[in-house]
Amino acid sequence: MGSLQLKSIHKAFGGHEVLKGIDLEVKDGEFVIFVGPSGCGKSTLLRTIAGLEDATSGSVQIDGEEVGHVAPAKRGIAMVFQSYALYPHLTVKDNMGLGLKQAGAPKKEIDEKVSKAAGMLSLEPYLARRPAELSGGQRQRVAIGRAIVREPKLFLFDEPLSNLDAALRVNTRLEIARLHRSLKATMIYVTHDQVEAMTLADKIVVLNAGRVEQVGSPMELYNRPANVFVGGFIGSPQMNFIEGERLGDAQAKTIGIRPEHIGLSRESGEWKGKVIHVEHLGADTIVYLDTENVGTITVRLFGEHRYAEDNIVYATPVIGSMHRFGTDDRVINSDR
Repeated sequence: MGSLQLKSIHKAFGGHEVLKGIDLEVKDGEFVIFVGPSGCGKSTLLRTIAGLEDATSGSVQIDGEEVGHVAPAKRGIAMVFQSYALYPHLTVKDNMGLGLKQAGAPKKEIDEKVSKAAGMLSLEPYLARRPAELSGGQRQRVAIGRAIVREPKLFLFDEPLSNLDAALRVNTRLEIARLHRSLKATMIYVTHDQVEAMTLADKIVVLNAGRVEQVGSPMELYNRPANVFVGGFIGSPQMNFIEGERLGDAQAKTIGIRPEHIGLSRESGEWKGKVIHVEHLGADTIVYLDTENVGTITVRLFGEHRYAEDNIVYATPVIGSMHRFGTDDRVINSDR
């Protein structure tokens, strides 16, 4: 079992409040990802769950038991950091088994658990090597393996792929997804990378300035953002925001529309505009327009399109694709 309940978690450093009343429930076996801008409190929240930071007030429960005053080593969690934190003088095998050895586990049990974890992570050929002989991706897998052998209730990941290059991030992301399916373990993961969040998570928690803005599945957040912040934070390129009065909406302060929900034509359409920049990405073409009707907007077209700067074009929103937000920036209703 590995459920987690957070109730009214507050955390302050001196007079600065970092977490401002976090309530969250994570079910056994869920993969939950914390996202948000720098300084939003996501790493502090993870460290509070781990016991590396003490909550100023509130309750942290693992499997229904209060752990606020339980030492990190006794909480049944294993944490994987951005830095690999491997001992350079130890082999891969010894790094992975060190925690069990320090806990007094029998050598046979250590060998069995290390062997099993190495098999899951394709590390068998490297067990006799030391960290200096490994790539960055292999070192991170060793750090993950060290967590696996402890058979924790909760796996906590703090931006584990940030130090890897793009190709290694993709490969390691796939391995973490496969690992979650194999272990059926509860995982809580902090990242600033939207692709990681959208592709790995069962549930995403969007944090902003120490508060939870919205919790939901990746596509729930993408298709039905609760407010302007979530609509703008989830999705790349960012959602377009248009003043409601520009579209004749008497209730909505802001209208949101995703870049892929706008079509372009050289002949006719709702909003006439001039192309100010084009990004040719191969699979996608991103076109930035300056329009008289709705201001500057971004359009995402699938495939390669031959638009260029200063072209005059016409943009038309897809029917049923608008998100309407009120004066409090919260959603009024969505066409989706």
